[in-house]
Amino acid sequence: MSTPEEIKACCAAAYGQDAVALVLGESYHPGGLALTRRLADVLGLRSGQRVADIASGPGATACALASEYDVGVDGVDLGESGVERARAAAEQAGLAGTVRFHVGDAERLPLPDNAFDAVVCECAFCTFPDKATAAAEFARVLRSGGKVGITDVTVTESGLPEELTTLAAWVACIADARPLAGYADLLANAGLRTVRTESHDDAIAVMIEAIEARLTLLRMTAADRLTEAGVDVDTVLRHTSLASRAARQGLIGYALLVAEKP
Repeated sequence: MSTPEEIKACCAAAYGQDAVALVLGESYHPGGLALTRRLADVLGLRSGQRVADIASGPGATACALASEYDVGVDGVDLGESGVERARAAAEQAGLAGTVRFHVGDAERLPLPDNAFDAVVCECAFCTFPDKATAAAEFARVLRSGGKVGITDVTVTESGLPEELTTLAAWVACIADARPLAGYADLLANAGLRTVRTESHDDAIAVMIEAIEARLTLLRMTAADRLTEAGVDVDTVLRHTSLASRAARQGLIGYALLVAEKP
């Protein structure tokens, strides 16, 4: 078993690699920017509000929210290389004055108390080893009446097959996913009241299919790029096959959850 710090370091290192961008494309979570927009709409984001994007990755969510909803965004990610890419993406999009990115741990956010109208966290809460502490951090940085919006992998109460509880599965947002009610309980214990949930199970199936199709195409047309990026196609496809089977069996799904700070 890996320690929490090893798991976090592994996740940060994995998602900062060129290989992840090559396999996943622009958006690193099921549902892509369409589901990000749905989350923003449910949160009721308005011009001039301040948003914290936790586990902000390459900055796609933060830049989309800033440009489409006219909000200021502070992104936080544990991986230094990811933060550098996100900063470059914001500058290229002309958003350097609106979007800021910080290297930091979701369990110790480098953000001030009571400063944000909304916190968003997409397909990452399930990877945090200490979810209770992360939830408390979400509550700390929110203003009164502020909302946290999460989209994440869900699992049934019976849990996952053993082959989907490995470190690799943890990095792939599966190993420590919880039932939707489990996420709501974690937020409730931090003082955040769930006000809306939605099922988006189709999003995870679509993403798995897209990864498999992308890898198959790249294997035929750009095998050298995969090799240079260190992508072990067979290993990735083995994990996507396991995840796809679990999704068909109803063992894993995807959901949207919004909770409010009183």
